[in-house]
Amino acid sequence: MTSTRRVRGGSGRGRTERLRKAKGRKASSTRWLRRQLADGYVAEARDRGLRSRAAFKLIELDDRFRFLKPGQRVVDLGAAPGGWTIVAAERVNAAGANKGKRGAVIGIDIVEADPVPGATLIRHDFLDAAAPKLLKDALGGPADVVLTDMAAPATGHAATDHLRVMALLEAAFGFACEVLAPNGVFVGKAFKGGTEKDLLAAIKKRFSTVRHAKPPASRKESAETYVVAMGFRK
Repeated sequence: MTSTRRVRGGSGRGRTERLRKAKGRKASSTRWLRRQLADGYVAEARDRGLRSRAAFKLIELDDRFRFLKPGQRVVDLGAAPGGWTIVAAERVNAAGANKGKRGAVIGIDIVEADPVPGATLIRHDFLDAAAPKLLKDALGGPADVVLTDMAAPATGHAATDHLRVMALLEAAFGFACEVLAPNGVFVGKAFKGGTEKDLLAAIKKRFSTVRHAKPPASRKESAETYVVAMGFRK
């Protein structure tokens, strides 16, 4: 089972020196690369084969709220590159690596991702009208958990980025209401920005418990937060 541990820091000094000498690279790209090289979560994710630092967000959320259990059926919306899918597959025992109940994970993304043991990955745009049926057919029954870490490409305009992320969360919530079994769980990314109140009110009507969390792996400067809604009312 994937578990969280204190991630190490990393100076990335040699790689930083090479960055300084790189020619033809935009200043913004250089700043991003330096941040990545200095980020302990990035190094830890690479060392543990988790594909992205975002995997630690799900690890930390599940360690806190305990919503992933062996034998569950999970849908991962916006799955690529597969960081959340790997964590979910391990925790629900989708590959049958541990004794006990064997779960299933279905992931979907418009971008192709490398295979994940025990998971079914669908390359398709979740916002396309055909996507819900593709996911339901792959599930073969109701889902226990629906996850979404989807985010639209950033524009640099905070209000626009907020609206785009909230639109994705709303679409994911609508799908979750279609496929979740009673007492199911919905976990999704939201951005603070003022327009989320109506959507959060709608989520609270359909779930017995709704919590908000910003896991330690989420960068402090980011406006992202996560909604963890448990106890779905069918």
